[in-house]
Amino acid sequence: MHPKEFRKTKNGTGHFTNLSLKNCEIIVGIDFTHNEKINTVLNDEKNACYVLYPSKKSINLNTQSITKENKKTILFLIDATWPCSRAILRASQKLDALPKVSFIHTKTSMFMFKEQPNSYCLSTIESTLCVLELLNVHKDEELSTKELKNFLAPFKKMVTYQLSYNL
Repeated sequence: MHPKEFRKTKNGTGHFTNLSLKNCEIIVGIDFTHNEKINTVLNDEKNACYVLYPSKKSINLNTQSITKENKKTILFLIDATWPCSRAILRASQKLDALPKVSFIHTKTSMFMFKEQPNSYCLSTIESTLCVLELLNVHKDEELSTKELKNFLAPFKKMVTYQLSYNL
């Protein structure tokens, strides 16, 4: 998570994502080159590490599984504005060197009081739901329909609350 996102109120979508996932951790910074936690994960041969980020070479989760036999899948999510996320990747060469994964969707962000740079852009928690749905399709995850359906519930309540004050 970019420090600017972390300093915001604790109702950002990165915080909601962290609270909604069992095996998730927020690590704040820009340059993660010497971050002990991240390097431990990256250097563990039992892990298959990826970063969720669109690129021309991204693995399309709509059509491809990222699970590797006898490896634990680790997916790094960057919680930041688009310019700040690019800064994180520029500064963190080990993260930037990871295979990128992305997905194609037709959803519109429900983050109605925050302007998205493009119509296809989603918040961190909305992107995470798309990823979980696709991992479920590939049998890389085993989440119930109810779990997936309720994943955005805290986010939706926050949006409704914020919109009630913006009227």
